[in-house]
Amino acid sequence: MKFLSTFMPLLLATAACLAQDVRYNFDKSADFSKYKTYKWVQIQGTPPLNQLVDQQLKEAIDAGLASKGLTKSTGEEADLWVAYQFAVGQEKEMTSYGSDFGYGPGWGRGWYGGTGSSMTTTTTSTIHVGEMALDIYDPAKKQIVWRGAATKTLDPKAKPEKKQKNLAKGVTKLLKNFPPPPGKNS
Repeated sequence: MKFLSTFMPLLLATAACLAQDVRYNFDKSADFSKYKTYKWVQIQGTPPLNQLVDQQLKEAIDAGLASKGLTKSTGEEADLWVAYQFAVGQEKEMTSYGSDFGYGPGWGRGWYGGTGSSMTTTTTSTIHVGEMALDIYDPAKKQIVWRGAATKTLDPKAKPEKKQKNLAKGVTKLLKNFPPPPGKNS
């Protein structure tokens, strides 16, 4: 638990660069051309990010949505509600390699007998994987109209500048398919 509270902000900052695997889905009946404004909302039950990472992530998404023609609402009313969720997990990677200390083909352990030896070495390493989901809701319909999710292997040792650059790049890739082209939502 101490690991999570200590390193989670670092991992989450890196998680924001999520540009490796991107998926999305949307409500085909939604008229995306009518949406002009949005506001941020918090999904109940999701753990909060630290303030710095939350701010950096929202700024990157704000820039991406602005490039799509949406305006962030300063009031309570908005055409869309935007929220994100995140998760950081760990995977084990095993790497094995062998070395044959025989006498080569045709000599040891092979055709003519002999005494060669073989050794296999296996190492394991922990890979941190981050996933972020961006949900966009139509408050009038009270339903989600677009969801994008991105997954990426994280580098907890990356410098802040690199994390910020990856964050912007990842959000751009995530929002590439928002809004869906008009022909796809009919």
